Amino acid sequence: MPDLLPALPEIILAVGAMTLLMVGAFGGERTNFAVNVASIALLVVAAIVVALLPAGRLSTFGGSFVVDDFARFVKILALGGTAVAILMSFDFVRRAGMHKFEYPILMLLSATGMGMLISATDLIALYLGLELMSLSLYVIAAIDRDSAKSTEAGLKYFVLGALSSGMLLYGASLIYGATGQISFAGIAQAAPQGGLALTFGLVFLLAGLCFKVSAVPFHMWTPDVYEGAPTPVTAFFAAAPKVAAMAVFVRATMTAFPTVTLQWQQIVVFVAIASMALGSFAAIGQTNIKRLLAYSSIGHMGFALVGLAAGTQEGVQGVLIYIAIYVAMTLGTFACVLSMKRPGGMVENISDLAGLSRTSPVMAFMLAMLMFSLAGIPPLAGFFAKFYVFIAAINAGLYVLAVIGVLTSVVGAYYYLAIVKTMYFDEPHKSFEPMPGEQVAVLGVAGLFNFLFFVWPGPLLEVAGAAAKSLF
Repeated sequence: MPDLLPALPEIILAVGAMTLLMVGAFGGERTNFAVNVASIALLVVAAIVVALLPAGRLSTFGGSFVVDDFARFVKILALGGTAVAILMSFDFVRRAGMHKFEYPILMLLSATGMGMLISATDLIALYLGLELMSLSLYVIAAIDRDSAKSTEAGLKYFVLGALSSGMLLYGASLIYGATGQISFAGIAQAAPQGGLALTFGLVFLLAGLCFKVSAVPFHMWTPDVYEGAPTPVTAFFAAAPKVAAMAVFVRATMTAFPTVTLQWQQIVVFVAIASMALGSFAAIGQTNIKRLLAYSSIGHMGFALVGLAAGTQEGVQGVLIYIAIYVAMTLGTFACVLSMKRPGGMVENISDLAGLSRTSPVMAFMLAMLMFSLAGIPPLAGFFAKFYVFIAAINAGLYVLAVIGVLTSVVGAYYYLAIVKTMYFDEPHKSFEPMPGEQVAVLGVAGLFNFLFFVWPGPLLEVAGAAAKSLF
């Protein structure tokens, strides 16, 4: 058992999910609420176990599963994002008649995959973690079986996800063929002799990972899945899986290919520029707020990749700070989107926010602050997220990339400010129903984090710095 200690959080989640599956199957609908609460409790327990694991670098399964400061930071972030997504969905699933016990259990299994993915240090562990995370996501996207949009979202995600998994596997096989190694450390030693086969393998591997973080040109599933999936599921997609996928993107490039940095740096720079540009321009014409947030997330992944493109410890620290702040901004925004409901049901158009400042001034103020933060306006947290990745890029000599990042930020600010203008200057529509308590709590915490980050940024910077250092 001591050998399995590093994997204890994932074991807790897997065993807990199987137990809750039995409870739900034998108890029927009356157990739905209990299963939801128990799922959140399991995620909290797993996060506490991650924090309490012995300090330093721990490994198991022959070195293919590692827990270091980097893994601890990202796991706690992913588990927290998953728990908040389940919490925010309580009111929605009850109203939509989607109160199925399978829903939180699939999220638990997906979180187990995320843990595996974040700790993976060889190509096989990486693929196992990725698939365990993704298979649950395909089902959750289509969980509202009465909705044609939800079913379509699940099918699109599944088909394109299978394609990306195939590309990733093909890349992994080419890397193994070129180096004779599957462990990241072994690949790093053999990479200089890899030649053309290794370069092609690297391209395919990064293509598969780009799909998971929805970076251009593998972003095509994002707007349709975000719009079609039930809103709390979209909130989950926008937070936790993105964190895990970005973590493995960073670990794979930094620990498996440090000797061929120039090759993967070119790919990451191109993907970052394309994602920032598309995320900024494509969102301008959107009328559905979930589609707008989908393009926004594509742009934000591009900004995060600016830090990775630097290829330095400072750059990795920037990426970690960025995704932590991004998760807070996104979950707060989706707490507001989930509250866009009238007696006739949920509404999703940006025009439905018209005059919100008069009908619900507190919600309008909090959403406006989150929009300013997403746009990167100081002194809110979103500004510092971009500041740290751009500084890392400048210090690494990537001046053009940093300038393009700043320019696309300015373009992106247009559609965030357009939402604020709609809320504060347009004629009001009918008011929304009161916000449920759990969504008020999420919005309050996310809002305070965004306002007050500049007052005391030290703790996040220190933890992210220690996490980044553990990869070097």
